[in-house]
Amino acid sequence: MTSTVFITGATSGFGEACARRFADAGWSLVLTGRREERLNALCAELSKQTKVHGLVLDVRDRKAMESAIEGLPAEFATLRALINNAGLALGVDPAPKCDLDDWDTMVDTNIKGLLYSTRLLLPRLIAHGRGAGIINLGSIAGNYPYPGSHVYGASKAFVKQFSLNLRCDLVGTGVRVTNIEPGLCESEFSLVRFAGDKERYDATYAGAEPIQPQDIAETIFWVLNTPAHININSLELMPVSQTWAGFSIDRSRG
Repeated sequence: MTSTVFITGATSGFGEACARRFADAGWSLVLTGRREERLNALCAELSKQTKVHGLVLDVRDRKAMESAIEGLPAEFATLRALINNAGLALGVDPAPKCDLDDWDTMVDTNIKGLLYSTRLLLPRLIAHGRGAGIINLGSIAGNYPYPGSHVYGASKAFVKQFSLNLRCDLVGTGVRVTNIEPGLCESEFSLVRFAGDKERYDATYAGAEPIQPQDIAETIFWVLNTPAHININSLELMPVSQTWAGFSIDRSRG
């Protein structure tokens, strides 16, 4: 039976890198993305290697997700893997200066979008059974606080706990759950967070040799191809150049 993977947010960054890695290995792909032109171009390219089905939608739109998943062609009906990649961070200002719309968008995408895809696709993953897997894209921001992380970090802490809880509910089904927690990664994700500020983007990665999307794709591919009796609960990755920051101290009253 051909293995099929469903990847959200496949038009850039980790999602696109995963689509390419799994296509290289001959997996069938179901790819979602908001940007129609990019998604169509990627699907057209990868369809020369494998079977690809593209879904132009926003994971925040529950009705669109329900309709799209309900209408999946029969050849993509049973999934071996779901990669919940769609997510974002918006802004770097401290909480008192943040835009509530940005907070709404992060909660709706990073939490609710992940919940929609997971719940709607669980029956298809369970139908595959042994060896199936769900990969949730968390972050070190869900483990360690830092200034400006507020809702983004909190949303990734949710992903961490949801992944653990989901494992409990799926015992006996053969479906595995892994939370991937990257540190400093170079991708379009940061350009979105910095509102397109390329100078700030470049300065963030200068000399740091950050993780690349291909590194994450390779890691996810490995996780999903470990022996079926093994579950990687969580996997935290950082570039060697990155470590934990010291505790912040306010000395203004001293």
